Amino acid sequence: MKVLKFGGTSVGSIESILEVKKIVESQQESVIVVVSAFKQVTDQLYHLAQLASQGDATYQHEFQELSQRHISIIEHVVEPEKRTSQTTKITQMMEELSNILRGIFLIHDLTPKITDTITSYGERASASIIGAVIDEAITFDSRQFIKTVPQFTKHIVDFETTNALIREHFRHELPIVVCGGFISTDKKTGNVTNLGRGGSDYTAAILAAALNASSLEIWTDVDGFMTADPRIIDNTYVIEKLTFTEAMELCNFGAKVIYPPTIYPAYHKNIPIRIKNTFNPTAPGTYISCEKSNDVGKSIKGISSINDTCLITVQGLGMVGVIGVNYRIFKALAKAGISVFLVSQASSENNTSFAVKNSDAELAVKVLDIEFEKEIEQGEMNHALAEKDLATVAIVGENMKRTPGIAGKLFGTLGRNGINVIACAQGASETNISFVTDHKSLRKALNVIHDSFFLSDYQVLNVFLVGTGTVGGSLLEQIRQQQPNLMVQKGLKLNVVGIANAEYALFDREGIQLDKYQELLLTNGKPTSPQLLCDEILGMNIFNSVFVDCTASPEVATIYKELLSNNVSVVAANKIAASSEYATYAELKSIAGKRGIKFLFETNVGAGLPIMNTINNLINSGDRILKMEAVLSGTLNFIFNTLSAENTLSKTIRLAKEAGYSEPDPRIDLSGKDVIRKLLILTREAGYKIEQEDVACNLFIPDRFFEGTLNDFWNTIGELDGEFEHRRQRLETEHKRLRFVAKMEEGQCSVGLQEVDMHHPLYDLEGSNNILMLTTERYNDYPMIIKGYGAGANVTAAGVFADIISIANIR
Repeated sequence: MKVLKFGGTSVGSIESILEVKKIVESQQESVIVVVSAFKQVTDQLYHLAQLASQGDATYQHEFQELSQRHISIIEHVVEPEKRTSQTTKITQMMEELSNILRGIFLIHDLTPKITDTITSYGERASASIIGAVIDEAITFDSRQFIKTVPQFTKHIVDFETTNALIREHFRHELPIVVCGGFISTDKKTGNVTNLGRGGSDYTAAILAAALNASSLEIWTDVDGFMTADPRIIDNTYVIEKLTFTEAMELCNFGAKVIYPPTIYPAYHKNIPIRIKNTFNPTAPGTYISCEKSNDVGKSIKGISSINDTCLITVQGLGMVGVIGVNYRIFKALAKAGISVFLVSQASSENNTSFAVKNSDAELAVKVLDIEFEKEIEQGEMNHALAEKDLATVAIVGENMKRTPGIAGKLFGTLGRNGINVIACAQGASETNISFVTDHKSLRKALNVIHDSFFLSDYQVLNVFLVGTGTVGGSLLEQIRQQQPNLMVQKGLKLNVVGIANAEYALFDREGIQLDKYQELLLTNGKPTSPQLLCDEILGMNIFNSVFVDCTASPEVATIYKELLSNNVSVVAANKIAASSEYATYAELKSIAGKRGIKFLFETNVGAGLPIMNTINNLINSGDRILKMEAVLSGTLNFIFNTLSAENTLSKTIRLAKEAGYSEPDPRIDLSGKDVIRKLLILTREAGYKIEQEDVACNLFIPDRFFEGTLNDFWNTIGELDGEFEHRRQRLETEHKRLRFVAKMEEGQCSVGLQEVDMHHPLYDLEGSNNILMLTTERYNDYPMIIKGYGAGANVTAAGVFADIISIANIR
């Protein structure tokens, strides 16, 4: 024999009731069917009672709707030969209920005893109708065998009496018995009571335990326990197996799949519980038993949360070393009927914090201030403090036992994502680690934990990108092409949730279609500014987020600090921040380090070449950079490589612009400012404190060419052609070439035009390539050389992409 329980949604419509009939009649062994009231009926009954007690005559209209709903269901689901008698039964029940409500309406009084009686009609009616629907079913009234005794403001089951009565009622095995859940009667008075919200599950478990059922099936509207709340996390999935302990922990912390007390009776008799979906009966569901499953690589089974949390703190130096303080705290709360679901106490004993529902906060503070009135007057303790509108999160799993690093990983993950832990608790059983955070961080916390502890099939990285020009546009196309491969090969979902250009910004938490982003920016984008970008990103409060700057905007660089301070990693192709005042550079690096996030700018120098990473690896391994010599401007290298008898200086500058190597205003490249910034960044990364004004600059274009308009420049730059042609001819005979070289030696920096002979490593540098020679304590006699493409949108975009991927920490 087994017990099947069907919840309110499972008996909430004509179609679902017929599905219940099919499920029950297909069973191969005798069954006890426990049913809840029809969907939302219990809430309607509470509401009717309130309206009647307030003298509101509209209760009559709502009551008629409720009554008619039950009669209508009978007409559609009960066979014709049973229909009349069943309609008579329900009509009589509704007349009784009508008389009770009429009495309440007249005297304007509603007691808990009468409320329990009114709400019992939901289960009584549904059990009667379902019993008539299922072939060969017999209906029992649960009030006759589920007995309770009062405890504080609730009714608890008297198991000795209840078990004896159940065995008496079910002494003869019957094929199918239907009874209502939730309802019970007081052991002494016989008054109607109930087992509380969700009590139908409890009724089913009590029956299963008393009769030693082979199993208990809870039929609901979900496929089983999920790894987290699917309303918050998209990629949750059904947990196939749970132990009783794991299921209990998940239920106690907000997983509303089954009523928590349900587990205890089944656990004590080792009766397995299976969660099934009435609307998807072929799904395997979740199987709960004493057997511990061994999920390789998964230290936790699931995450549960309570978004209705108030943290109460009792504090005072008078608590230290005083025996019985916590006894008094929880005794006072118990007397007031207040349930506590998390307790946290410092070893110093000067404070105890505990979590209750927000609705219990005021009463909790009141009873505690009364309990400790004398100590408060004497200054030994403070008034109880309530912090409302918080959320509680619990990670659950028996595989956490004796596994080092779980708590460290949890709190480290939360910290890197800027989630503050207000209080935490972990029992010695090590199956549950719980913490309290602010309500606005709940979504972010659940997502990042689900992602970090491998409950997700993939890791998510949420990207905000500003700048859709040559580099940004190339990057978005590279991401679009690579997204499927990263998902399949690396388990990484690269989710672009924000895109902005100079005019508009577009945000979508679910991800933006990259093949349509330009169109979407125009149609759905909002006018943008750096501050709007910052506000929107922080307002989304999204987990594992990274801001990517593919602009050259000083204004955009100003928001890095706020983003990093709120645990958003930054990847910058923009050189402004890293080459600005040293204090700014150092502060940004420091914030990222303290927050455990990333501030990356590999493409600031050498586009896609691994220059910055190489320098950092050398220093981190104990080496010291002594000297650097480099060609860092792809534009200038192109110009000097292209100079010839046919290509004058002015012509090569035009060719560089047309090829896309130079800035729209090539004077920016010719001024050497870009090279100075790059050298500055490299020198700082090498461990030297230096400002822009410390770099000696020897330009090859006189100052007068940088004055006036761009047209003035194009009209006059040809005046230098003869001088450079003469110099080129001389160098050709001497087998030398021109290179614009950046140098650093022991922190002393300079940039300028240099003649190099054919034996110099810079001599054979082709096209727009870059080269860096590193002399270190280890690489002294033979410097390390890094050489390759140093310009171009695709190469730079690829370097930015590599920085983004490094944040995901995949291999």
